Amino acid sequence: MTRLPVAVLGECVADAFTDSSAERRPGELALRVLPGGGPANTAVALARLGTPTRFLGRISADPFGALFRQHLDSSGVDLGGSVAAAEPSTLAIATVDELGQARYSFHAEGTADWAWTPAELGALPLAGVGCLHTGSLALVREPGGPRVEELLTRAPGRPTVSIDPNVRPLLVDPARYRSRLPHWCAAADILRLSADDLDLLLPGVSAERACDDWHLAGVRLVVITLGGRGALASLDGERLTVDAPRTDVVDTIGAGDAFTGGLLHHLGGIGRLGGRLDALTPEEVHDACRFAARVAALTCSVAGPNPPWHADLRDRADS
Repeated sequence: MTRLPVAVLGECVADAFTDSSAERRPGELALRVLPGGGPANTAVALARLGTPTRFLGRISADPFGALFRQHLDSSGVDLGGSVAAAEPSTLAIATVDELGQARYSFHAEGTADWAWTPAELGALPLAGVGCLHTGSLALVREPGGPRVEELLTRAPGRPTVSIDPNVRPLLVDPARYRSRLPHWCAAADILRLSADDLDLLLPGVSAERACDDWHLAGVRLVVITLGGRGALASLDGERLTVDAPRTDVVDTIGAGDAFTGGLLHHLGGIGRLGGRLDALTPEEVHDACRFAARVAALTCSVAGPNPPWHADLRDRADS
């Protein structure tokens, strides 16, 4: 079966971590910069697994932009639809706690990722894609957010629409995500979010109740990742759970993005991407989530947002 391409629309972010191993003079701070950003991480995961993937982003001409391009290109991502942007790259200063969880502070005003124009969006190569994935800051930052949201409803050929809210409360008030979420659910076929996202979007609301509300708003498949407890999926209200594989966690950076990449890759491999998931069964969702959990676990076993290649999954299965 020929896989349909997946288009991923959104941001690249330079993730800067304190580097205690670097030599430096007193009064200096050494930073190690890794290419990141939720949509870019998902594009890398998809391409490394073997899905033809187009990354649709506004990539700066600064040194961080060169880093993004090299990382995406070397992972097999098609950058032909990306925009060469004059604005600077978005920078995130990251700290990682003892459990491997990252917390970020952002430098994102006037950066390239959010400055989409109607002409740029109208020229994106979306013809023939099986899925259009977006989310994170691309949907909530001005001026591009409303324009990207509108694009989801008029993409040619009716690709499957996938959204990951990836709530960043230090940069955007969760109330803004909350106000737009019903509109995203009306446009989306797949909604993937974390338990932390759920707590920020609907404090005190159970995952099951949230799934029911989002189904009523229009989305068919909701997947809530629960970290070390696996994931809960709901297809038109039919629930299922998957366990997280055991792994030695180095950090959890990019794990949710890798899960999304694994989920979409598996669905594409069984011919379910393209349209509104009409033929998708709960058994297929379970298999897709199990595969996605393996991809996320391998990402957690190495430092930074570094999802596995398809061969890595074969090697792990053989060991």
